[in-house]
Amino acid sequence: MPQLTLVIGNKNYSSWSLRPWLAMREAELEFEEIQIPLYTPEAPAQIRQYSPSGKVPALQHGDIVVWDSLAILEYLVEQFPAVYWLPEDSKSRAIARSICAEMHSGFTELRQRMPMNIRARYPGEGMTPAVQADIARITAIWQECRQAYQTEGDFLFGEFTLADAMYAPVVTRFITYDVALEPICQDYCEAIVAVPAMQEWIAAAHAEPETIAMYDLEEYSQS
Repeated sequence: MPQLTLVIGNKNYSSWSLRPWLAMREAELEFEEIQIPLYTPEAPAQIRQYSPSGKVPALQHGDIVVWDSLAILEYLVEQFPAVYWLPEDSKSRAIARSICAEMHSGFTELRQRMPMNIRARYPGEGMTPAVQADIARITAIWQECRQAYQTEGDFLFGEFTLADAMYAPVVTRFITYDVALEPICQDYCEAIVAVPAMQEWIAAAHAEPETIAMYDLEEYSQS
């Protein structure tokens, strides 16, 4: 089988890169990782060598290129059907696919006002009524899933699935901006952070030398 290559951005900032990377690590797939620091003068040309959209992540698999996080995850489901990517029963799979798609297309205010920055701590920053509405919807999803599947494991559908990979960057945001959560959601966040692959990503984010001013509030306020 051809080599899998995943092209990603900065681990501290690139929430979309985290999603397929975490899913692939948890599935114990072997893949080459190419990391391109974002928002440098060289970045657009470097990324376009791998991604026709000029954005990360992008997955190369032989002569196939997939350049969107959700599309990458769906492609992996097709290519590696033996992996437990999604719940087994149809109803749960439908819910999982729906909340993955909702994460992919929604929560714009949260993304803009509380960008992912794993190294930073900005308690209370970015909390607007629109962000609060996004948080309320996300935590409602988490509560419904955890209440329904809590006897089967610590994740949204018991065992780790693509839904958890899609919401993992939100967990890091809630930590960065010190978002107050109900115990059931706080427990879920702690379960995600404890995943070994997530620990690996977080450690790498802390080790990165690059900073992006628009995502680092101290630097942005001085620019």
